Amino acid sequence: MTTLRARLRLTAANDRETGSVTVFVAITMVGLLVLVGLVADGGAKLRAVQRADAIAAEAARTAGQVIDLPTAVSSSDIRVDRQAAVAAANAYLTAAGATGTVTITPNGQSLQVAVTTSAPTVFLGLIGITTLTVTGHARVTLVHGVTGGGT
Repeated sequence: MTTLRARLRLTAANDRETGSVTVFVAITMVGLLVLVGLVADGGAKLRAVQRADAIAAEAARTAGQVIDLPTAVSSSDIRVDRQAAVAAANAYLTAAGATGTVTITPNGQSLQVAVTTSAPTVFLGLIGITTLTVTGHARVTLVHGVTGGGT
């Protein structure tokens, strides 16, 4: 009667394809890990873009609330106080931990905020890409008075 060890040795010696499934599984697992990494880090980039857009929108809204009061009181011309609006948007960006630029149109009726932020990666860090840099944009236009036929 042969022992289990002897039978396994005899089977391995006669089968030339022993271990071929192991190579297939190893290659397939590497491909699956790459796909999972792309999905995970791609999702992180999408969330970072959404966050950058949200920060830009809130910074623009904050800046849009700083109107030029003397002009607004003396006439019907509503526009932002340029210096105070830029300062308010930059303060919001600093509090949110992002950097960006604020641009006000020459007539002071609308402004744009562009935000740059980054997000850490999980799987791309294995190949040396540790962060993803993304930008977000927002534009606001000042309106005043009742503009619709609401009740």
